Amino acid sequence: MDVELQATCSALGYMEDKKYIKEPDCLETVKDLIRFLRRDSDICDIRRQLGHAKIVQKDIIPLVKYYNKDKTLFETITKLLVNLTQPVITCWNNELPDEKTLRNYCIEVEGYLQDYKEAFIDEDFFNVLCEKIMDILKMNWDEMREEDKLQLERLFVLIRNILMIPADPAREQRTEDDASTHDQILWTMHTSGVEDLILFIASSERERNMLCMHILEIISLMFKEQVSTPIFVLIVSLKRLCHTHFIVRRASAREKERAQKKANILKFSARHSRFGGTYVIKNMKSISESDVIYHKSIAEAKTFSYDEGKNPKKQSKNRMTIRGDDNKRRSTLSMRLVLKEFCVQFLINAYNPLMRAVKDALSRKSTQDNDETYYLWAMRYFMEFCRLHCKRVDLVGETMSMSAFHYIYTQLCTYYENIRLIKEVEVVKTWGRRTHVALKAYQELLRTLDFMSRSPDEQIRESAKVIQSNVFYMMEYRDIFVTLLKNFKESKCSRSYLRDLVESTHVFLKMLENFSKSSKLVVQKKKKKKSKKPSRT
Repeated sequence: MDVELQATCSALGYMEDKKYIKEPDCLETVKDLIRFLRRDSDICDIRRQLGHAKIVQKDIIPLVKYYNKDKTLFETITKLLVNLTQPVITCWNNELPDEKTLRNYCIEVEGYLQDYKEAFIDEDFFNVLCEKIMDILKMNWDEMREEDKLQLERLFVLIRNILMIPADPAREQRTEDDASTHDQILWTMHTSGVEDLILFIASSERERNMLCMHILEIISLMFKEQVSTPIFVLIVSLKRLCHTHFIVRRASAREKERAQKKANILKFSARHSRFGGTYVIKNMKSISESDVIYHKSIAEAKTFSYDEGKNPKKQSKNRMTIRGDDNKRRSTLSMRLVLKEFCVQFLINAYNPLMRAVKDALSRKSTQDNDETYYLWAMRYFMEFCRLHCKRVDLVGETMSMSAFHYIYTQLCTYYENIRLIKEVEVVKTWGRRTHVALKAYQELLRTLDFMSRSPDEQIRESAKVIQSNVFYMMEYRDIFVTLLKNFKESKCSRSYLRDLVESTHVFLKMLENFSKSSKLVVQKKKKKKSKKPSRT
């Protein structure tokens, strides 16, 4: 570790009798650390040394917990924490390096970020953040200083950065129905009251207009490992059902393992086989057009394949199949109950106004590039939850309109054109993931529209018919699925994207079939009569 940096870290303070004692020059030392990070090299040398020294765990978090009354010190520490917890890709100018040494540095920085995330599982720390946010929100908005607004934004950026730190399943070694590091962070946010503040800001007009994108990012990161289906399936006897399901799965796994052991014993028996020798496999020809001669044990004859022993053909990097981001898991029962209640309260109190504010921000282009993916994700997730659990279309009325169909269609076309034109492999993969997010949002719009068409409320059914007639009439909405299917490539989009594309096409065709049965004219084209040519005599 650099001598000057080590001396700076030592000048922050020390632990004594389970209490952190700061040094007299602690504030200036924190400012020095911020200056060090601003002058960091391309290999993030300062950031890696601070991570190795565990400065966040040993000094920064204790300072926040014990000296949060010092306003100037707390604001400076918040700036430092926002810098230290920023994503890895931001440290390398939004592009991960291909060089081996630099990539190892990226992995090292990511490991330190995961250490930070474990250290942030501290209810006292989040209580301080919650208290500071509440102090700013209690101020009169007209009398609030610009520094207070910036500090409020920094606090939510810090929470976003903490949630954005990626999980490492190999490191955590957690099973399903177990509390991962991300789940523990969410539980700490719940017990400290941060979730209630998020709902309050999302439903409050003045704060929402300033922080709408930060709030939407935080909500999307809260549910990034969750699927909406297991969250809404929560009934009174859930504990008993989960326990029964666990017993059945465990018994099935044991039976499978027992059958595998029995098969291995039969395959590799210590007793000498009386059927050893050479065999001929009927109805399977060799290169010489004769029956295949088999020299192995007869027990393995069923698994015979011509591909055995062959080396697979090496595929070039730009043609390799893209793996889908299927990093979903089932959290503990208590965590799912908390998230379910959050979804219900968010839909009832904040979904429509927040999505309206985000859409306005996107229209004014006052957001960062590609922030619309958070909007599309929230549209898909909460509309699915509402369709399956709340079953109230008015809760998602802001995103259930023709303007929503048009917006998603234009985004799909933009993403598709970028996939088709860009040649860089990593950039194409990123656009492929964005296309997948937009496609799932479009699919959920169709499913919700189908749900509305089968509603017992006549007014909702009439609204659905109006939207359906517009969607089915426009040729662009009908042809988008054919275009995406014809131009699908495994080297640019994942197979999970293809599965969702096929499902979306099926839903659209099924809805079109049901709509056409109502004997309504969708498109009318007049047939022109051909004029008869005068016969030549």
